[in-house]
Amino acid sequence: MSRIGKQEILIPAGVKVTQGGGILTVTGPKGTLNKTFRDDITITITDPAVDGASKTINLNIKRNDKFSKSLWGTYASHIKNMIEGVEKPYQKKLILEGVGFKSEVKGKEIHFALGFSHPVIVPIPEGITATAEKNNITITGIDKELVGNFTAAIRALKKPEPYKGKGMRYEGEVIRRKQGKKTV
Repeated sequence: MSRIGKQEILIPAGVKVTQGGGILTVTGPKGTLNKTFRDDITITITDPAVDGASKTINLNIKRNDKFSKSLWGTYASHIKNMIEGVEKPYQKKLILEGVGFKSEVKGKEIHFALGFSHPVIVPIPEGITATAEKNNITITGIDKELVGNFTAAIRALKKPEPYKGKGMRYEGEVIRRKQGKKTV
């Protein structure tokens, strides 16, 4: 049984959640998110008649099989992330270390100088804002999955190497260092 799936999800004031045709729509002060959910899980939005009480979302499984149970907690986490994202955008930071490594945002693209023979140009997807000041890149957006995937794709362009730590790393990430060659 899913401990996360059993819990009620509270809908805060200012956030509107609607459901129709397998699509759940969450609207808040920062924007709107849509996500398609399978019909293996029943999503119920309760609207209490008592004034002052908040709306809640309950999730229940239709069939008692392994696949439905695995989706139960996953769908609960997705809905919680959608509600949090429309209230306060998600943010990830990357730090670019190395001599001659540069990053710059030009319009809807990020231009990198990563030590290759050519500049690396990455288009910024719709719904994400990116800023680059010095060698710190900040990526923000209301969709947690999109922010995480885009940040990981950028980091994969030049992963940090273990000898000098050059490359792109997340803020707060610790790079394990290797010793290197010893001189005789």
